[in-house]
Amino acid sequence: MRPPGVYRAQEDTSLLRHVLRRRGQHGLVEGRSVLDVGSGTGALGIEAFRAGATGLTAIDLSRRSVLASWLNSRLHGVPAKVRRGDLFAPVKPHRFDLVLANPPYVPSTGRPPSRHRTARCWDAGPDGRLLLDRICSGAHSVLNEGGALLLVQSGLAGEQATVDRFEEAGLVGEVVARAHIPFGPVLRARVPQLRARGLLAPDQVEEELVVIEARHG
Repeated sequence: MRPPGVYRAQEDTSLLRHVLRRRGQHGLVEGRSVLDVGSGTGALGIEAFRAGATGLTAIDLSRRSVLASWLNSRLHGVPAKVRRGDLFAPVKPHRFDLVLANPPYVPSTGRPPSRHRTARCWDAGPDGRLLLDRICSGAHSVLNEGGALLLVQSGLAGEQATVDRFEEAGLVGEVVARAHIPFGPVLRARVPQLRARGLLAPDQVEEELVVIEARHG
């Protein structure tokens, strides 16, 4: 169930779900407490629960997304706790074994949109890092010792910058999955501007998505 204005699960969601399924097959999700931050429809948290997670908390700033996460979790028989708020603020000082994040990461050409506009689901400032940097700096505060955070983003927002930010926050980051996809409608509309800024190569027609894992060193 996806109300208007809630992010539709797309290729980035699918890539992170693939990583979750793979880990679930190896028993790396079973028995874990999970936090799905920026949950949208709740698809990632539901996937984690299917893989054996024993506790699920979902957070989103959007009221519509909170409603969607709550309804979808109930429709799938998942007893999720759903909270509304800004990133990790609603759950502090609680910590989790596994944190999932699919934040906005598309470089934008203007000011960040109002949270009441659909574009807030993908626009993330001039370099695409408006939410990424905040997640990197705050992740340690919600991770149990031995826990891990899995984050999906576009290569356009700088995968090495994410790894570096995690390390600055005392976590070890590494890329654990990659996928190349054709440009979607949002990027196609921004190709001239992104090429002019050097974020796209002249002949580039695909976007690289990466899943980055961060854990305590």
